[in-house]
Amino acid sequence: MALVLLYDCSTTEGPSELVEQESTEQADESVVIKPENEEEAKNYILPNIDLSHWKVTLPIGRPTEVEPPAILDYASNETLKPFFYNDSINGALVFYTYPGASTANSSYSRTELREQMVPGSNSTNWTFKQGGYMKGELQMEAISKDSKGEYHRAIIMQIHGRLTNEQRDLIGQKDNNAPPMLKIYWDYGKVRVKTKELKDLNVSDKDILKTDSWGDDSGYTFEEEVGFNKFTLEVKVNEGRMEVVLNNNESVVYDNVHIQKWSVFENYFKAGNYLVTTDQGAFAKVKYYKLEVSH
Repeated sequence: MALVLLYDCSTTEGPSELVEQESTEQADESVVIKPENEEEAKNYILPNIDLSHWKVTLPIGRPTEVEPPAILDYASNETLKPFFYNDSINGALVFYTYPGASTANSSYSRTELREQMVPGSNSTNWTFKQGGYMKGELQMEAISKDSKGEYHRAIIMQIHGRLTNEQRDLIGQKDNNAPPMLKIYWDYGKVRVKTKELKDLNVSDKDILKTDSWGDDSGYTFEEEVGFNKFTLEVKVNEGRMEVVLNNNESVVYDNVHIQKWSVFENYFKAGNYLVTTDQGAFAKVKYYKLEVSH
C-alpha cells in the first residue's frame, strides 16, 4: 500500500508494465562550450548537471554506451551528438531517442543515464539502508503518437536493482540484472509511478533474488498534469522507505513489507528518456535542466 501526501505549498519547483530491462548494466557543473565571441557567451545557458558519475546508453549499436570520462565531452562527441546534446538557449540537456537498439532484457530503446558511484564501473552500488536521493528538473519537449492518436509513454527516472556477484552465482544467473524497484513514467501528460511487489511474501532467501519472484504493483498517477511543461521530481530513499515527490506539492510514500524485503538488493539511479514503444516512426525528446544525486 502506498501513502499519498499532499503538501500545502505554492512553489512550482521542486501503464504501464514493460519487459524487464537490462543486463548491461553531483555537484553542479557541466561541459562548457566555448563560444567564438563574448556576445555569444552572454547568450549561452548550460544545464546544471555533473556527468562525472553517469554513463549513457544510446538507441544504437548493441547498444552503445559512453562512460566517464568520455561522456564529459558529450558536446563534441560525434556518437553522442544526435541523442545527447545541449539546448543552450534554455539551459537544458536534451535526451532524444527512437526505437532502435535495446539492452538484453528489454524490447525498448533509450537515451538514458545510469549512475556509476565509481566512474566507469557498474560494480559499486548502494542499498536502501545506505539511502539515496535524486532530484531532477525536467520537461517532456516532444513525443510521438500511436495509431489511435494517443501519446506514447517514456520512463524518465528509475531505481534499478542489481545482484552482487555472490547473489548472481547463488541463483545461477548469467548476469547481475535484478528488477527495477521504481519506474517513473511521463504517461499521457501525467507522472505515473510503478514499483515492485513480491508475489509470495514467504519466498525463500534464495528465490527472493530471482526476477520472476517480483511483480508489478497497480501503479500510482499524480493528480497534477505536467503536460509539456517543466516540472521537478524528487526520489527519497532510506531503509524500508521510498518517497516520490512532484513539484514539492504531491507525494507518494512506499513503506510496506515489499520495500522492506527489497533490502537484499543493491541499487542504482537512472534518469533520461526510455521510450516505451517499438512503433515505427516513434520518438521522444526529454529535457533535463538540473539533475543531482546524493547518498
